[in-house]
Amino acid sequence: MTSPTSTDSSTEPRPLRVAVIGSGPSGIYAAEAILKGDLPAEIDVFDRLPTPYGLVRYGVAPDHLTIKSVTKGFEKTFQDPRVRFLGNVEFGTDLTHADVKAHYDAVVYTVGASSDRRLGIPGEDLRGSMSATEFVAWYNGHPDAAAREMVLTAQGVAVVGVGNVALDVARILVKTPEELHGSDIAAHALSALEHSPVKDVWILGRRGPAQAAFTTKELREFGELDASEPVVNPAEIALTEAEEAAITDNVKKKNVEVLRDFAAREPEGKDRRVHLRFLVSPVEILDDGQGNVAGVRVERNRLDERGNAVGTGEYETLPVQMVLRSVGYRGVALPDVPFDEKRGVIANTDGRVDGRPGEYTAGWIKRGPSGVVGTNRKCAADTVALLLQDARDGRLPTAPHATRADVDALLRARGVDVYTFADWQAMDAHEVSTGQAQGRPRAKVVHREEMLTHRAK
Repeated sequence: MTSPTSTDSSTEPRPLRVAVIGSGPSGIYAAEAILKGDLPAEIDVFDRLPTPYGLVRYGVAPDHLTIKSVTKGFEKTFQDPRVRFLGNVEFGTDLTHADVKAHYDAVVYTVGASSDRRLGIPGEDLRGSMSATEFVAWYNGHPDAAAREMVLTAQGVAVVGVGNVALDVARILVKTPEELHGSDIAAHALSALEHSPVKDVWILGRRGPAQAAFTTKELREFGELDASEPVVNPAEIALTEAEEAAITDNVKKKNVEVLRDFAAREPEGKDRRVHLRFLVSPVEILDDGQGNVAGVRVERNRLDERGNAVGTGEYETLPVQMVLRSVGYRGVALPDVPFDEKRGVIANTDGRVDGRPGEYTAGWIKRGPSGVVGTNRKCAADTVALLLQDARDGRLPTAPHATRADVDALLRARGVDVYTFADWQAMDAHEVSTGQAQGRPRAKVVHREEMLTHRAK
């Protein structure tokens, strides 16, 4: 193995050629870190969708537009002439592992964690029971979910989990059409939610408020909604002196304060309610006899000395017709890439793919689903530091067909309709202008076929 940037008597120096698989935050941060390195490099960022930005576009709540402003920095990375975006290219079919090895000196896998964890209880596959991941993809206009018929007839909804995604889906369900109008929620979801009969949403946490994973800003929003109010049972958030003293995390301390404020409020009689429940676990989703959700049976818990939830044998049934599970994401294996089934990540050591020189990983598919958008910047930078060190030390394989022209010719021969960053900018401008005409920040194009009609001139 030799460094692709080295020289000898028979070759001219060329830039390090790197493929990044996945154009979400981790992938873009990886490209950014390579650009900041001390080696000349060319980077091709691939995505199976025509659109870049991954979970910033399809995972961040549509009413949290400030978080999405991170894309301004992403644009600068893609506008660097050393970086290309090649969208609408599926790894494993349009571009195989063997293709990547033949055309790039190194590859960084940054595909995130697109699957979800299941509850493992009876009734989980009834109509009306689904993952929060699916619901989020639907209302954010992900092409894989946009065509799904989502009939919102439930008056009661259970959201299982106490992370920010659980709070997001609950908040979207109880917001008024006027509140949602100012978001970039997909038009089909806005229309369906305008006619939704939802009255009560139960957010269910198996442990106590001190163990919840949501952040305080997202929690406070439930006290600021136009037509919905929070409901908290004081008994479920009660802490002993020892339990309270054991809370060292400031976010968790503030969460407890906000929950106590909610519990002390007098009911305002608003049309909708969000019940924040703790120390309860769903044990069965009930069938109405026709394959639909008719309720969820929950068991009350207590915490043992280690802080684990232990069932008490006391049960209650919540009157819901929809259940959304939000108990964690899980990575999905890529073709011909080593995968750790137990952890749900690419098999790696500190970002180096195990047993695969020149292959790396970053983000959730490297470390598991944890942290926020910004967390991925350091994760990607750490991985890229290893990649660049390996390049300097001559430990990278040298790709035999390492030019942009070679890659372009390969994709053309396979009939792949590559979507460029300039194409994306044309669609982005269309979405923004169409949205502004409707008094909204953006009107998303949600179907792949329509996306591919918007091209740079």
